[in-house]
Amino acid sequence: MTLEIITSDALGPVTHGFFTRRGGASSGIFHGLNCGQSSSDQSEIVAINRSRVASAMGTDTEAMRGLRQVHSARAVIADPDRTPAPEADGIVTDRPGLVLSVLTADCQPVLFADPEAGVIGAAHAGWRGALDGVLEATVEAMETLGAERGRVKAVIGPTISQAAYEVGPEFLDAFVNEDPGNTRFFANGAGDRYMFDLPAYGLHRLRSFGVGHAEWMRHCTYADADRFYSYRRTTHNGEADYGRLISTIRL
Repeated sequence: MTLEIITSDALGPVTHGFFTRRGGASSGIFHGLNCGQSSSDQSEIVAINRSRVASAMGTDTEAMRGLRQVHSARAVIADPDRTPAPEADGIVTDRPGLVLSVLTADCQPVLFADPEAGVIGAAHAGWRGALDGVLEATVEAMETLGAERGRVKAVIGPTISQAAYEVGPEFLDAFVNEDPGNTRFFANGAGDRYMFDLPAYGLHRLRSFGVGHAEWMRHCTYADADRFYSYRRTTHNGEADYGRLISTIRL
């Protein structure tokens, strides 16, 4: 099956893609393009999937740069040499040919570009990373390479939508303690539960920081099992593990 790659006109001439699970070699609960090396999927199959992604980006896996994602607010400049992945959740470069990548399964994958400056970035932004500032940290790292935030375009790929993201009162408290205005990203759910709008919150953080353009592509990972992996859906289904989607960008 051919790979399915979602792209955004906003990122213009920059090669990028939010890959769905279609077209991969994994089977069973991982069926599709599982690129998660930390999953319990067969490592050789994950390597095949990642090779297919690299080929779709016009290169090989040696050019791919990823992260040991820890839900932090840390962003790093990609090492041009192939070294162990750093512990961070944002990565940027001005080096043509390097492919930046992040893995997600409900969290926000965010791709950034300032084509005029020749600087790109990628971030993994779950609720904790977004609340702590990983999106802003990624833009700031881009600025150290010559980007200007007013020119930066940021696109949020497939992520969990508000209709599927039920949280408890302690979750709401964490956001309200940061900013009472954050209540607007929550809707009432059943009992004492709330429904959290993660992509709307991500857009708010990006726009408030002065990013020139920010958008969400409006794909919900939870709602579309044929196209996307979802940690929350896997949990609700009682499955042992889940695949990881990959999002990539290169100059």
